[in-house]
Amino acid sequence: MKYVDIAKVEKKMDKRIITNKIAKALFLTAALFGLVILAVLIYRIFSQSIGWIDMNFLTNRLSTDPNKAGIMGAILGTLWLMVVVAPVTMFLGIGTAIYLEEYAKKGKVRSFIQTNITNLAGVPSVVFGILGLTIFVRNFDLGSVVLAGGLTMALLVLPIVVVASQEAIRAVPQYLREASYGMGATKWQTIRNVVLPASIAGILTGAILALSRAIGETAPLIVIGIPALLIPLPNGIFDKFTILPMQIYYWTIDSALVAEYANLAAATILVLLIVLFVMNSVAILIRNKFQNRF
Repeated sequence: MKYVDIAKVEKKMDKRIITNKIAKALFLTAALFGLVILAVLIYRIFSQSIGWIDMNFLTNRLSTDPNKAGIMGAILGTLWLMVVVAPVTMFLGIGTAIYLEEYAKKGKVRSFIQTNITNLAGVPSVVFGILGLTIFVRNFDLGSVVLAGGLTMALLVLPIVVVASQEAIRAVPQYLREASYGMGATKWQTIRNVVLPASIAGILTGAILALSRAIGETAPLIVIGIPALLIPLPNGIFDKFTILPMQIYYWTIDSALVAEYANLAAATILVLLIVLFVMNSVAILIRNKFQNRF
């Protein structure tokens, strides 16, 4: 019969308690540091944008005069970009996820596709910009228009939508599929009437978060040559355009020459943050509404 050394056990427990407290303190410090940095950034943005955001700022066109400059062109460009990115990303992303989860058999082909999708999610955004410049701008001769930019950004966020959709589809209970098959439904009828409705919350949440990233990206558009100059307002997918992050980027650079451009950049950042906050809030509402449906 073995005897337990209570002193050694208590010593080990004391070490674990101390280690736990140290880890807790480190993690709390890291979280507080991040919150402090975020608070400083938000304070700087609000303080520099006060007095610059009004209806004229939201409705005027770009101008070399900081007091007359507006972001209507950037807002319309962002909306037109989403007109291209959203349907392309949703169709290709959800379709790919359905194929991998419902149709593709386990094997080398599926493993190869899955590995490449996972790897694409970690590729730097500037690489997608180079890809868009080569294929859409030069090979397809589209130029720096909304369609080229939208297709480039769709490639950037496509892996996110695919992975999120796969997780949502995978989470659908198998007994729902079996019940549908038992009623005589075909595989596609089961996917359309059972799997997709049950996984819609996760799919839409992932899609909205992916679109939020697309709105905030700048590097790919810089590579394909999207301007932030005094251009006409875009009226279609074949017009030249600019978006909010691009305008922030150029105004930040120009603030070295004209100090007021820093205020314009801060005001544009605040508008962009509001847009992203609204989109993320919609994603949360969708998730909360549908997550307990099945």
